[in-house]
Amino acid sequence: MRYVYGLTTALLVGGAAVSLTTGYPAGAQVAQNDEAQMARVVPRAGAPESFADLTQQLQPAVVNIATRQRIEVEASNPFAGTPLEGMFRGRRGQPAQPQTREAQSLGSGFIISADGFVVTNNHVVSPPANNNGRRGPTITLEEITVTMPDGTEYEAELVGADAASDLAVLKIQSNNTFPFVEFGDSNEARVGDWVIAIGNPFGLGGTVTSGIVSAVLRTPPNGRGGAYERYIQTDASINRGNSGGPLFDMQGNVIGVNNAIFSPSGGNVGIGFAIPSDIAAPIVDKLKAGEEIERGFLGVNIAPVDDDMADALGLPRNRGEIVQFVREGDAADAAGIKAGDIVTKIDGREVTQDETLSFIVANIEPGTRIPIELIRDGRRLTVNATVGKRPSAEELLQQQQTFDPDAEDEEMSEDAGGVVEEKVGLAVLELTEQIARQLGVSEDTEGVVIGAVDRNADAARKGLSRGDIILEVQYNPVGSIAALEEAILAAEADDRDVVLLTVKPRRGANPVYVAVRLR
Repeated sequence: MRYVYGLTTALLVGGAAVSLTTGYPAGAQVAQNDEAQMARVVPRAGAPESFADLTQQLQPAVVNIATRQRIEVEASNPFAGTPLEGMFRGRRGQPAQPQTREAQSLGSGFIISADGFVVTNNHVVSPPANNNGRRGPTITLEEITVTMPDGTEYEAELVGADAASDLAVLKIQSNNTFPFVEFGDSNEARVGDWVIAIGNPFGLGGTVTSGIVSAVLRTPPNGRGGAYERYIQTDASINRGNSGGPLFDMQGNVIGVNNAIFSPSGGNVGIGFAIPSDIAAPIVDKLKAGEEIERGFLGVNIAPVDDDMADALGLPRNRGEIVQFVREGDAADAAGIKAGDIVTKIDGREVTQDETLSFIVANIEPGTRIPIELIRDGRRLTVNATVGKRPSAEELLQQQQTFDPDAEDEEMSEDAGGVVEEKVGLAVLELTEQIARQLGVSEDTEGVVIGAVDRNADAARKGLSRGDIILEVQYNPVGSIAALEEAILAAEADDRDVVLLTVKPRRGANPVYVAVRLR
């Protein structure tokens, strides 16, 4: 089994850089055998005889973070889906009430300003809840407590959080002046550099561990492949509770926010991951200022250029990505990028397995105009694109969702509460380009697709089913769920008991007109 736990970052106390330089033992050897080559190898500053001086200056700015949340989960009905489901009652025969429980989390963080702004991981203050397959829970953050290394406790408020990068910014509720640290340049980190991590593993309080940078721009083996999943890998000991703690270089700069570990046992095995400071710092600045986190987006589906494809096209291996699909109207489409193009460089940066197209573009400010080098039909071209804004995770999921029109009709959710569900007895989805292709209709078709039908509604009696597309209500086109809801409410306001729907059946070339009674 694999376990991943999150961690965070810390910054330099008082903003003063600490430089520790020591030499290597006289007997140290280099890998090369060539004497001239050996003479050119000059080791960087290594580990000091002790990390005590460095730790003494940095540790006051690293804090423990404890949170308390209230989690409300809809009560499960053991008779759901059976004729007895309406008989499920709680105490005294009343309908079962939502179940409420309290949850707590512990993590680490670091202070980045004298007035008490703190950086931590988003999952420390907004942990995922296990709802055991029930309807998604409602999580309310009740309290955040920040504990200083000397044991002093302060209340804190959540200033901003970004789930995609797993970063959050807190503000200590106090007028005191606090020690703080600063971000360094993670681009300067090299494999083999010494680092130290400070945090709160297993609730033990301030704990310091040391190690080296094991890799840069690493994607965890169980990563989601997200735009920000490029980490510094380190063997400095990191465990549960280190979430939100800092990874320091030997100059006392925060070069990473400890975020996750890879472990078959749940404990440290020497493979930890930290969000690079060059990714974290700009996000933290925006969260601190209350700004929205915007990421770049081209609007393409891509795939790596594997060895066989590279051989077929005569391309270098492990370079470039092939465009599988271009979304109409998005940045790539406007720039003239086409399906089948091989993208090799974006804004001068080579597209590789580590620095993918999605990773590079997501880290470019929307509205920026950039050159994109690509190969089309064996010819190298350069196009210019104005980077768009990345849709939300929900919007991307909706765009990527699959829809099988031949699957069994889904049952309506017991707690469906939208206008269309309540008034017509239909669960509907936006008709995306992907769903349109799966239904075999033109991608420019405007309408709303039916995902489920209430078996007790008039719509079911009139033969409407999953996969049918609602094109019009009362002869007025409806190109979105919002438009459909508005049309139904307008009909109800006109004292209509029935609405006329223009429907393109799942199986059938021509639209039909169906009068459906409102409930």
